[in-house]
Amino acid sequence: MGQRGGTGMSILSHGVARTGYETKGYFRSPDSVFFTFLFPMLMLGIFAAAFSSRGDIGLGPGSSDHVSVAGYYLPGMLAAGILLSGVQNLAVDIAGEKGDGTLKRLGGTPLSPISYFLGKLGRVFVTGILQAALLLAVANLAFGVSLPRAWSAWGTFAWVFVLGTVTSALLGIALSALPRSSRSATAVVVPIVLVLQFISGVYLQFSMLPAWMQNLASVFPLKWIAQGMRSVFLPDGFKVLEQNGTWDLGWVAVWLVVWLVVGLVISRLTFRWIRQDA
Repeated sequence: MGQRGGTGMSILSHGVARTGYETKGYFRSPDSVFFTFLFPMLMLGIFAAAFSSRGDIGLGPGSSDHVSVAGYYLPGMLAAGILLSGVQNLAVDIAGEKGDGTLKRLGGTPLSPISYFLGKLGRVFVTGILQAALLLAVANLAFGVSLPRAWSAWGTFAWVFVLGTVTSALLGIALSALPRSSRSATAVVVPIVLVLQFISGVYLQFSMLPAWMQNLASVFPLKWIAQGMRSVFLPDGFKVLEQNGTWDLGWVAVWLVVWLVVGLVISRLTFRWIRQDA
């Protein structure tokens, strides 16, 4: 990834300006808005409608810890939203910009790669915050999900959200180098993201998955984002359903930082304004 001239302030200001441009472009793309912005809300509604007739989800007879179906799936949908906005959207988007010549044109301008990255990251943060706020509002107002009242819970939500968002965005930039063309980007990226959602406790109860699948999911960041979100929105007793019988927030932070570094290093090594095989 080549370096461009300019002071830190100019790079930052260009990154902020790029964030505005990227965000406007995102909301002008109906397919991106549907499949990455509105999709978690749609899935939450489907799960709530399909399974609410069975009653609340609890820990078994005699336990006072129970939660509605919508309340149970809310953490997973928040985690999925982070993954979709960061990994899926950026990987497909940047691969498309490589294919249609956008990156080649940007390479001929004074725009720094760092400013370009900041614009992408800023867009993911803006859309992610809006998505999470809308998802929480829908869950609370439409499905009656009670939201946490303790500031400590919202503090946990904040750092899991920020760390998960940065990690997902960097991994999305890194993954954009994998598709050989813009046409194959969706076919390459979407199955990866979909499989991760199924094995990471987003669509299926994590405790019901076989041990080998839980171990596999534990290697990837989505499982840890979802687990961190469950620690915020589910009753504390539900931690017994986690792989180690605890929320493991320390490990949530460690694994997300590890994947953040992996995404940063791969992005640094592979990003080019022009494909080397072009």
